[in-house]
Amino acid sequence: MTSPGRILIVGASAAGLSTAEALRRHGYRGRLTLLDAETHLPYDRPPLSKQVLAGAWEPARTRLRGQAQLEALDAEFVLGEPAVALDAAARAVTTASGSVLRGDVLVIATGLTPLRLPGQDGPAGVHVLRALDDALALRRDLTAAERLVVVGEGVLGAEIAATARTLGLDVTLAGMGHTLLGDQLGDMAGAMLGRLHAERGVRLRLGVAVEGLTGDAGRVTGVRLATGELLPADAVVVAIGSRPAIGWLEGSGLTVGDGVECDAHGRAADGVYAVGDVASFAHEGLGRRLRLENRTNATEQAQAVAANILGAGRPYTPVPYFWTDQYDVKIQAYGLPSPAAEVTIAEGDVAQRRFTALYREGGQVTGVLGWNMPKQARLLRQQLLGARPAPHPVAPA
Repeated sequence: MTSPGRILIVGASAAGLSTAEALRRHGYRGRLTLLDAETHLPYDRPPLSKQVLAGAWEPARTRLRGQAQLEALDAEFVLGEPAVALDAAARAVTTASGSVLRGDVLVIATGLTPLRLPGQDGPAGVHVLRALDDALALRRDLTAAERLVVVGEGVLGAEIAATARTLGLDVTLAGMGHTLLGDQLGDMAGAMLGRLHAERGVRLRLGVAVEGLTGDAGRVTGVRLATGELLPADAVVVAIGSRPAIGWLEGSGLTVGDGVECDAHGRAADGVYAVGDVASFAHEGLGRRLRLENRTNATEQAQAVAANILGAGRPYTPVPYFWTDQYDVKIQAYGLPSPAAEVTIAEGDVAQRRFTALYREGGQVTGVLGWNMPKQARLLRQQLLGARPAPHPVAPA
């Protein structure tokens, strides 16, 4: 295969940067451009809800690479320029300023857009947490607040609640689900996580919808539940999920639904690829389409797609993985640990809060959970159907 003369990567976060670095490692020497809506050089997102929000890290510490490393990449960074339209056939991206950027190959790595509550953009003190600027704005509010309400019982909401509680805030977490992370880890692990938060002083209001926000003098004062209960708040974080950032692809000629639909090689159209949170790819090992929202996938998929751009022709068949750190607990999950699965303890002791668990459906192991047992969980992942080492070496997150 002839090496493309120009490659344009839309999105300069972990997935986009990892794609660029992998292209260079595989010997690509052509023109490389990374376009991003944010003004910041590439940074890591997992620390935003923990170390940055807690004030333990300065923003500069989230940078994925130092200046010398970025210069060695020999890539052009076009920052603060949101992509607003794509002509996939021409591989041409139009930006908000009206500029048109083209590539012989285009990589879409635009990630996610946080979901919002109706009316949340009205009063001050209501936040989402996706970008570095979001984390810094929330941090400023938390330093002056006493009461925080987190709306959303998923990973992000639980991490924010844990961080805010360690800062000494009065924290209430509300969500539609009946347990924390129940959709991802099932009732057993979700209930344990709920008890952990309750023991640390977080008030849980689960299994109930949020009806709206209350405010006074232009600032939020509380969250009203469908039961009529009012949760007083000096600040509110909405963490009810995200959607792929694909609005700019309307009329592009690509197939989009729950993300940019790709084949097993990450290809969405001739010369157009997608990576990371925005990519819905065909997983040949599982025989289904997946879209994975986690930092590990951003790196692994980027490396696979970079190799395929240069002709490797290898399908991307990862073992799905995510982790979360809350208080003194490290949770790791491999595979697809559905809430419908049968859960059995493989090692350790649930009462001691140090164990691994296997998730089974139809007699097959479909998921592995590690609760403060990272090494053991990593070893157990080999029991997953089709588990195999990552096809490309992965740098530590």
